[in-house]
Amino acid sequence: MPEIAGRVADAFEARVREHEERSLSPLAVRSYETRGRLQAEDECGVRTPFQRDRDRIVHSKPFRRLKGKTQVFIDPAGDHYRTRITHTLETTAISRVVARALRLNEDLVEAIGLGHDTGHPPFGHAGEDALDRALQQRFGRRFRHNEQSLKIAERLNLTEEVRNGILTHTGDLEPQTLEGKIVRVVDRVAYINHDIDDAIRYGILREEELPRDEIELLGPTGARRIDTLVHDLVEKSERDGDIRQSDEVGEAMLSLRAFMFDHVYLGEHARVEHARAHRVIERIFAVLADRGDDPDAITEFVAGMTDRFALHYAETLD
Repeated sequence: MPEIAGRVADAFEARVREHEERSLSPLAVRSYETRGRLQAEDECGVRTPFQRDRDRIVHSKPFRRLKGKTQVFIDPAGDHYRTRITHTLETTAISRVVARALRLNEDLVEAIGLGHDTGHPPFGHAGEDALDRALQQRFGRRFRHNEQSLKIAERLNLTEEVRNGILTHTGDLEPQTLEGKIVRVVDRVAYINHDIDDAIRYGILREEELPRDEIELLGPTGARRIDTLVHDLVEKSERDGDIRQSDEVGEAMLSLRAFMFDHVYLGEHARVEHARAHRVIERIFAVLADRGDDPDAITEFVAGMTDRFALHYAETLD
């Protein structure tokens, strides 16, 4: 058996290279042409560099903690609401569909998708805003979850292409690879549609309140909307040689996103949830800062918290 394993390992890289040259688009990143890691290391004989990155993310503590970080609602009662980990899995799955259709590197897309939110703090975007504000007021620094995700990727010694895709999945910087661009677009496609589903289930949004023109174009259900968005993204990207949505569908998605900010993310219910998140984060941050903890250590500790742990920890400080 060791001899068989040795023969497989010896042939693995050559087989992958041959397969990718035969099946991938000329625009795709080749697995063995990565720009490398921060720390040099021997590669695995039966996994590509991007497959190793994927495994390191999945086996990491920050990834496991995503199951305790909710998307929109703070520690909700019920098991049917999305968490940060289900959002991550949905984003990754959709991204792989797009990558396969465009003959791009699925393993690279998967690693970026799985790692993109590992640095997200508790309480969704409200938690991110609270931690950012606390850092500004106390230390004159900023917090961005994509930058925190990059720090985790660096500790895991992931490849340059995965690190870049994780950093640029949001913000002003554009991804360097088409695979990274896929995750950037699909991240929004996923969270807008599953947040609609959760908001309706929670009772703060009714289906008849959704903007009619956008729903008629994109589809009446989350599954139909995602299908429309994916097909549009694939067809437009194939024509343009870049990752793009058509103007019509892209504008409809942005309009739906604006609707969600007005009615859900920044709506009346959200204001109550946001105030709760801000109180918890500010309380924890103030105690840690007052006792002289390093800002990097505070950021790392708070960003790594799950919703429930943050709520419990804040109660112990009273």
